[in-house]
Amino acid sequence: MKIVLATRNQGKIEELRRILGGIDVLGLEAFPDAPEVPETELTFEGNALLKARAIAAHTGLPAVSDDSGLCVDALNGMPGVLSARWSGRFGTPDFGAPDRDRANLELLLDQLADVAAADRGAHFVCAAALVRPDGGEQVVVEGRMDGRIIEAPRGDGGFGYDPIFVPDGETRTSAELTAAEKDAISHRGKAFRALAVSLARPTEAGVSRT
Repeated sequence: MKIVLATRNQGKIEELRRILGGIDVLGLEAFPDAPEVPETELTFEGNALLKARAIAAHTGLPAVSDDSGLCVDALNGMPGVLSARWSGRFGTPDFGAPDRDRANLELLLDQLADVAAADRGAHFVCAAALVRPDGGEQVVVEGRMDGRIIEAPRGDGGFGYDPIFVPDGETRTSAELTAAEKDAISHRGKAFRALAVSLARPTEAGVSRT
């Protein structure tokens, strides 16, 4: 089976390849003319479905898309769906920020500078959508990983906010875990494993949520 993951983020592509094993996962680099789909919805589920529908229609292949983000208790659940662009235009090269991930991370740490360790609870959420190009089955699943935000980055693995997030039951950040350790507990790992079940079963019309 061949599917398209609606992203050019190589970290996400490698993660899905590890989790889905024998399924041939292509990223959008294999489709240079694929449209850029703005994340205009206000929910993780909405954005995941928006992208998967567009890429399935464009490629003619089953498409998987996820929208994921970090929800911080002290920030009333933000950055949430804005996680990837939390630093806004100030996280772009035009404003001297060569690394958007780093700019997002540093802004979040600044916003939590006066928050006590006991109040730094947070969780990652991943909504993952599978859309088949024939107008049949559309599946949305959700995964969650709870933890806390530390005061300074640690670790060289992962991407995004991983260096400042310590999962519950761990003393290491997500960026200090091995790929296998992270996949076993991560929000994205949980969501993608649930999608793998849908990929293996007969298609059904409509949208289902698990």
